[in-house]
Amino acid sequence: MNKISLFLSRRLFLMTLFTSFFSLFSRPFTSIAAYQTGNNQWSLSKDEWRKRLSKEAYAVLIEESTERPLSSSLNDEKRNGFFHCAGCDQPLFSSETKYESGTGWPSFWQSLPNSIETKVDFKLIVPRTEYHCSRCGGHQGHVFDDGPRPTGKRYCNNGVALSFRPTV
Repeated sequence: MNKISLFLSRRLFLMTLFTSFFSLFSRPFTSIAAYQTGNNQWSLSKDEWRKRLSKEAYAVLIEESTERPLSSSLNDEKRNGFFHCAGCDQPLFSSETKYESGTGWPSFWQSLPNSIETKVDFKLIVPRTEYHCSRCGGHQGHVFDDGPRPTGKRYCNNGVALSFRPTV
């Protein structure tokens, strides 16, 4: 076996081992936050969630998928109001904290108090902070430390995981 083949074999082995190890931490999320809070109203089965949500919302909220960037009409939402979880209708963000991040997803610099819970996500191998609705456990997106003042946070949210309610 020549040096290139040996290098590629070793590299493939290590990549497979590394990916397999981290896949243990990236299993689909099934409303764990609701279970932890004791809120039985939102401990729904996957079939109950499928009946309640669109195919796209189910993929994001329950299977922790990500929608395509620039696909949400909420990117351009400029009215005053609140952004709610599309799974259980809990308010998550105020329009006062929404800003244009240039990422293609609705972004906020602060969530409403006690509205979200976080966990570490290794799906892209690099650890990221994933956040979910604290009531139903629905996956919303990821939070990064590159946002504007005063928090420096960027809550990068899937638009399909949100609904908007304007205030009068």
